[in-house]
Amino acid sequence: MRLSCCYECDILPLSYRMMFVSLIKKSLEKSNKEYFNNLYYYKDKSNKKSKNFCFSVYLNDFSRENENFRVDGKIILNISSPDHEFMINLYNGLLKNVEFEYKGYRLKKERVRLIREKKILKDRAIFKTLSPIYIKDKVGNSLSPEDEKYEENLNYILDLTLKNFRGYGLKREVKFNSINLTKVVVKEKIRGYIEKNDNDYLYLNSYRGNFYIEGDVEDLNYIYMLGIGFRRNQGFGMVEVLE
Repeated sequence: MRLSCCYECDILPLSYRMMFVSLIKKSLEKSNKEYFNNLYYYKDKSNKKSKNFCFSVYLNDFSRENENFRVDGKIILNISSPDHEFMINLYNGLLKNVEFEYKGYRLKKERVRLIREKKILKDRAIFKTLSPIYIKDKVGNSLSPEDEKYEENLNYILDLTLKNFRGYGLKREVKFNSINLTKVVVKEKIRGYIEKNDNDYLYLNSYRGNFYIEGDVEDLNYIYMLGIGFRRNQGFGMVEVLE
């Protein structure tokens, strides 16, 4: 399932992804508090387990002003997940959130609609990124598609992502090839990182553009719905099928 949500907002923080993480969490809580608590908490502590969704944010007609974006057009939040219970609760919560405030910034909802997903029928699919893909190695170093260990670590996180959703991982390892991926450095203000480091921001080397993946057809369809890479629940790794 996919959702597309249209918002108005004159000013948006430069590190806006955590604002939309907060919107998603608040919408789930407003729709079904028991479901929200089971998803985000375990034994009264924050549940760090990856969730079965990804999202992207599209800004139309914007300019940068210091640590903010001035937005003259619309803001589109896209969300994807194969988990129907999650998406139904989120959809209902987003409808209830007519206005949402985050650290002095305010979003005003215009509409929320369901988007029909494409179906992958072959064992090779071409994708384009809707939000940048972030891949890292086992010690936390960012990797580029040219790195020797990129495909290995991509397979690691894809296997884990599928295992978290359906109980088992990839049916077979994928083969990855960049078509025109380019580097984008994402600047985010994440509380857990700030508490452990002197820097106020976390900088992530991620990549956007087109690429293709070869693999099992069922795996590819779930990869399309769940997203690709690390930090999918924080606005990374959402993709669209080109062919």
